[in-house]
Amino acid sequence: MTAEDHARTALQFLEHSDREFADGDSMQGSEKLCGAASHAVTAIAKERGWRFGKYSHRAAAVDRLSEEYDDSSLALGYAVARKFHANFYYDFLEDDELDHDRPMVHGFVRRIVGMAGEPAA
Repeated sequence: MTAEDHARTALQFLEHSDREFADGDSMQGSEKLCGAASHAVTAIAKERGWRFGKYSHRAAAVDRLSEEYDDSSLALGYAVARKFHANFYYDFLEDDELDHDRPMVHGFVRRIVGMAGEPAA
């Protein structure tokens, strides 16, 4: 997959996630939401020639972006996405947490995808 393919997949996963949540399946919605974040980070890491094959690589990429853009909200957005990944397995998030945190991950994904093609800060 190209970086553009990963970016496109990230945005598609956001849509799929919204549908899953609307249908009442918070576990699948959570997994798609985390997948969207992962594909977004993979897209930018691949574009910039960074490692991305493991979770630790993607986490390092987010840390690097947070430093480059002087924006700690990027690391927070990715951490929230990882919380949704855990929710896929353990179904522990309450409805108010789901409703509160989903927009944060949406914003993270859109911000990361929007960085594609930008020169490093």
